[in-house]
Amino acid sequence: MSSSSKNSEAVINLADTHLTDAQIKTLAVKANAIRITLIEALVEAGSGHTAGPLGMADIFAYLYFHELRHDPKNPNWPDRDRLVLSNGHICPVLYATMAHAGYFGKDGVEQYKKTLRKFGSMFQGHPHREYLPALETSSGPLGSGLSQAVGMALAERIDGGRSYKKWIYCLMSDGELDAGNSWEGAMLAGKEKLGNLIAIVDRNNIQIDGFTEDIMPLEPLSDKWQAFNWHVIEVNGHDFADIHRAVGEAKAEFDKPSVIIANTIPGRGVPEFERKYEWHGKPPNKEEGAMALKKLRELGEKISK
Repeated sequence: MSSSSKNSEAVINLADTHLTDAQIKTLAVKANAIRITLIEALVEAGSGHTAGPLGMADIFAYLYFHELRHDPKNPNWPDRDRLVLSNGHICPVLYATMAHAGYFGKDGVEQYKKTLRKFGSMFQGHPHREYLPALETSSGPLGSGLSQAVGMALAERIDGGRSYKKWIYCLMSDGELDAGNSWEGAMLAGKEKLGNLIAIVDRNNIQIDGFTEDIMPLEPLSDKWQAFNWHVIEVNGHDFADIHRAVGEAKAEFDKPSVIIANTIPGRGVPEFERKYEWHGKPPNKEEGAMALKKLRELGEKISK
């Protein structure tokens, strides 16, 4: 439900239990366009994060072009779902997705590509509500987003009871689970049985200094979330049907918060970047960017056939 024309529909459409092949193809085309846009923006900026944004493009495309209740022409629509980006450093994919969704007008995509991380730009290196009011939160300090989302979910339950007309999504990185604040938020959400809260963890197995299991092992990750009284779902973060099934399952769980552990490939779509932690926090130069865009455009041609 991604437009105002659908805002009056029920939150859970029981007839919408499976994505059609046409819907999957449309989402794949969107995700590839988002990847192309964010690479162009990173090359122009000369700084920023590459691997995580590429890896999460499919999930962002699914949320903004299928699942979220939102209205780009009215970002402060009171009945919208809330999306909190806890790992703010992957904002190139958030901005690119919002631009393609129409949040910044007809020239929004070009404006984003030209001004990412520029002085005074609304597209700051980490999401900043004072520059871009369409955002739900400012983010950057890792580990804080889940606590913010828990507060939103609690407020929504106080205001609306357990009807769950609004959903609170919190997108997180696996590396930020090193931060204790993440688990404080998880503990409170489990205690309060926040069934309107859906966390999505980007399980790409990398962080800025190396692989997560070398820096600070997270496994058994599912067991840890379950111990905090969360409903846990693991998915292939590049499979739209799998993502769709997981979100539907999460919405059907009323007495626990849900976490979707999305197994993703960092740098997805550009084989030279994939699974390499070195691409966590650096942008491609012009030559690398040209190579990446060539690969993504070739991928786009295959998807469109």
